Parts: sequence; structure tokens; C-alpha cells
Amino acid sequence: MMMDDDIQAVDSPVTASPAGMMIPSDVISSPGSFPGVVGSPAASFPRQHLQTQSGPAVPPGLPGPPGQSKYAQLLAVIEEMGKDIRPTYAGSKSSAERLKRGIVHARILVRECLMETERSARQ
Repeated sequence: MMMDDDIQAVDSPVTASPAGMMIPSDVISSPGSFPGVVGSPAASFPRQHLQTQSGPAVPPGLPGPPGQSKYAQLLAVIEEMGKDIRPTYAGSKSSAERLKRGIVHARILVRECLMETERSARQ
């Protein structure tokens, strides 16, 4: 379990070595599944079900196509972030930076999703 002291701010540089950031083997999921906790429903949920029906993933930093919900945008950002996880563990600085930007973007989208949900619940 991680302590609050172990968590670094998104803006802080990553100081841990790639060897210190290894994923335990029981957490690594197969290539065709959603990364998650082994044994959880999300761990065996195929990725193609997470893709939006409205088209390809949106590049980070660009708003989604008109009519695409914040939730669909969030799923697209998470999908893109997933592609940078292994290279980040392998020591790729550019992947680590993309992952940081993706996390910031995902946090913004989560807040917007919550506001959208609260707004629709009031109606």
C-alpha cells in the first residue's frame, strides 16, 4: 500500500529508476485485456468494448468531435495513456511526459464528467 509521501505531484520530475518502478507480475494483464487488478471484472474486459462508437481516439489536447460526451473523451484519453505505460516503465522520458499530460487531461475530464452527471441528475 502506498503512503501519501510516496505519491509525487504530477508536475514533479520522476526520480525513481525504471527498475524501481516494476509492476508485480500478478498485476500485469494479457495484451487483449484492460489493465486492472487480477480477478476483477475490469481485468478481463476486452479493450474493444472500451472504444467509443463515434470514431478513433482523440489526440490529447484537442476537444472531442461535436456531440461526443465527456465520458467518451475520458475513455479515449485513458486508452491513449495505456499505450505509454510500458515505455514509461522501460525508461522512455517522452512517454513519461505524455503520460503526465494524459493524467492531467483525464483529471480535468473526470471533473467535467461529474459536473455533467450532477447537472443531468438535477433535471
